[in-house]
Amino acid sequence: MGLVLKDVDRVVDQEIYLENINLELHPGSRYVVLGRTLAGKTTLLRVMAGLDRPTNKGAVLVDDKDVTGMSVRKRDVAMVYQQFINYPSLSIYKNIASPLRGLPKDEVDKRVRRVASILHIDHLLDRLPVELSGGQQQRTAIARALVNETGLLLLDEPLVNLDYKLREELRQELLSIFAKRESIVVYTTTEPTEALMLGGNIIVMHEGRILQSGPTSEVYQKPATMKVAEVFSDPPINFIHADVGEGEAQLRIGIRFPLTGHLRDLPAGPYTFGIRSHHFSTHRQTDEDIEIASTVELAEINGSQTFVHFHYRNRSLVLEEEGVHQYKGGSLIHVYVQPRCFYVFDETGHLTRSPALD
Repeated sequence: MGLVLKDVDRVVDQEIYLENINLELHPGSRYVVLGRTLAGKTTLLRVMAGLDRPTNKGAVLVDDKDVTGMSVRKRDVAMVYQQFINYPSLSIYKNIASPLRGLPKDEVDKRVRRVASILHIDHLLDRLPVELSGGQQQRTAIARALVNETGLLLLDEPLVNLDYKLREELRQELLSIFAKRESIVVYTTTEPTEALMLGGNIIVMHEGRILQSGPTSEVYQKPATMKVAEVFSDPPINFIHADVGEGEAQLRIGIRFPLTGHLRDLPAGPYTFGIRSHHFSTHRQTDEDIEIASTVELAEINGSQTFVHFHYRNRSLVLEEEGVHQYKGGSLIHVYVQPRCFYVFDETGHLTRSPALD
């Protein structure tokens, strides 16, 4: 099954939800739609599923057949929402089996028990949804979507309401499941880290538009614009304005350094340099390191990482440090960054140089 969206718009009450969407999705491939809240991710999935139609123009094609007006009931599609939806009066077994109408009873039983086993809920099949934890209920909803082996599987932030440990566990299980399917899998998320973990191909969205698409690692390493780099970074990428000339760059925070490596021969002019938070360090690593002596604004502990927000010459920046570290607000901190880590964007916000990193 191949899926094509051609010139798709979606407008509701004069508000643009999708604008000029063009996509070609291939069977057996995994696509992650990354974007912030209200980027248009859910609307995109609803158009793919047939729950919503393009408003002014555009078409949805499956295997070159126009299905734009076709009911979702007639499409080969399954969808999982971030809010798990199960039938409260049906057992977990019957919830999972509900899409399998018309199949022989032994085939239904075989499929239900197989997918329940994969998702580790096979011991819960006789229970009602109300008797399950949130994580178990979401596994049930995912199992119901998987059991029918549809050609198009859509997952709209399916793990967002689960705790950290459950998300990690279920994400790995889903990756294993996706690898064995011949269907198109489309998975939405607001989290760059999750997008990187899922791999495959990525579609970066912002305000109803596709900013960039392609293999996930390539888009991460070479974001086409500052906005793509911003959306595809958590914590957000740091931007510092700079002027280049006579073989050196002057960051507009009062720091000069010679142009070497991928920055060599950069034409003179104004630029914006981007530094991902994990490319900052609290330890000098080479003689070329640029040192920024600053003060700590805030330190956030996020799982096994610490995000340190620091202030330098009216510029707020953030570094990501592995491990749990304690910093006091207002304390002195020495931060280092290597010039080879800089992304360079021109005056229009488009990428001109990228480091061979990450």
